[in-house]
Amino acid sequence: MAYIALYRKYRPTNFEDVAGQKHIVKTLQNAVQQNRIAHAYLFCGPRGTGKTSTAKIFAKMINCESKTKRPCGKCDNCLAIQQGNHPDIIEIDAASNNGVDQVRDLIEKVKYAPLKGKYKVYIIDEVHMMSSGAFNALLKTIEEPPAHVIFIFATTEPHKVLPTIISRCQRYDFTKISVKDMMESIKKILEKENIQYEEEAVRLVCQLADGGMRDALSIVDQVIAYSLDKLTCEAINAIYGIVTVPEKIELLQMVSNQDAKGCMQKINEFAERGIDIKRCTNDMIEILKESVIHDYTKDASLCTILNKDEIHDAKLGRSTKERLSMIEELIKTYDQYRFASNIQSYFEVCLLNMMSIEDKEVNVSRETSSTDDISDIPETAEESVIDSPPETKQSVKKEIKGLDHEYMLSLLVGANKTYKHEDLSKLEKLSNYYLSPAWARYANLLRDMNLVASGKEYIIVGVKNEAIANEINELDAQGAFIDFMEVLLSKKKKVFAITNEEQKQLINEFIQRQKSHTLPEAASVKLEEDSLELVKNLFGEENIEIKE
Repeated sequence: MAYIALYRKYRPTNFEDVAGQKHIVKTLQNAVQQNRIAHAYLFCGPRGTGKTSTAKIFAKMINCESKTKRPCGKCDNCLAIQQGNHPDIIEIDAASNNGVDQVRDLIEKVKYAPLKGKYKVYIIDEVHMMSSGAFNALLKTIEEPPAHVIFIFATTEPHKVLPTIISRCQRYDFTKISVKDMMESIKKILEKENIQYEEEAVRLVCQLADGGMRDALSIVDQVIAYSLDKLTCEAINAIYGIVTVPEKIELLQMVSNQDAKGCMQKINEFAERGIDIKRCTNDMIEILKESVIHDYTKDASLCTILNKDEIHDAKLGRSTKERLSMIEELIKTYDQYRFASNIQSYFEVCLLNMMSIEDKEVNVSRETSSTDDISDIPETAEESVIDSPPETKQSVKKEIKGLDHEYMLSLLVGANKTYKHEDLSKLEKLSNYYLSPAWARYANLLRDMNLVASGKEYIIVGVKNEAIANEINELDAQGAFIDFMEVLLSKKKKVFAITNEEQKQLINEFIQRQKSHTLPEAASVKLEEDSLELVKNLFGEENIEIKE
């Protein structure tokens, strides 16, 4: 007997075998049970997602003779449809039968009653290939067909179907099959075929198939032919030139560790293996994206590329912000590939830039960790002067970006240790609001902050970079943070954000000016104060432009 391709051999014969598309299966089953069968359906979606298979199963279901289970798969109608020789199930390929004459011939035959089943079902595949004239000739028949006729149109490009046709159909949108559902289906098939497989190899197949079950089974067919009935990562890599998820994570870890030599060697190895750099870049974006999603949700089921064991490794020991910066660099480079004469060089530069980004982030972290804690600094000007450490003997006069330096010093002067201790104890519950619909944005902006100082009506926080500081300050200037502060701290307070580097400079300046008795007077922040005055104090009047 001739060999039958896996995708043909294991084509779904009932709704239980359909991978994914649960929303469509459930709706069609309910429609039959309630006798709410429409006269025309439009099945849309990517290739290989089960459109024509579902159409055939639906045709079996409505023509099944069983009174209990439909489709039963045993009655004459079910068997004939399964074998492809039922006289009332007509499959038409619109790519080769798209003219007006073919449609007129179809219309002529529509009026005849079914020969064997209850319904005559026309399954028209790639319906978007029909000409405008053919569509128009079919319009009247679709709008008012005989009671015994049902049309099922399938297409990968619904936007090319005339709106007048779409409006006369019940539309069902098929989605790409998830990696999880596809892996389950493929493993069942491999076990039935007694084919040995590696778990990682099955996952690679699903990623290559990009949501199409037919493509996935075609890939499996090719790989097991190459590797003699074994599905292995080695065979997939040899045929398709792709990189496994652990290898991509290993490359990202080299970037994180600033191992430039290791990165270059790995990329050269990829080039020798014929790896698709563009695909590899896109996959690295997806890996980092899923690690960030897990940061915010803590839900491993939302990750389709990473398994539970890989999520931790994919975080690279880096913060969410750092990984988002890496994603941005990869996206920018991927977009530039279309202009590149040498994609490999662009990729190498991208990874080197990512190391540079990481280096900046790490430097900030290191310098911050060496800074004296603000609790060691007198919170009021009247307290005794503390000798500054040796490295801070020199006065630092650098202006804090975006904020008025003198005003920030006056806020420090007006701060108080008692308020800080109270606020610190309440900030411990910040994580309770990371997923709150009302407060998630504000809580996540403060996720990695440290409390620099607290006053009666305000707090000063140190954050990792200028972008976060600016966003916090802008939101606070708009009055957006004050309600969250009341929820979190049980008291309305303004929030002033500075970077960790700026925090270090501010503390050093405070110490030097305290010793020379040149600190400004303590700031008095009143929440009911005019918002314009607050903005002037915060950014400096010379930096404010008022527009009507």
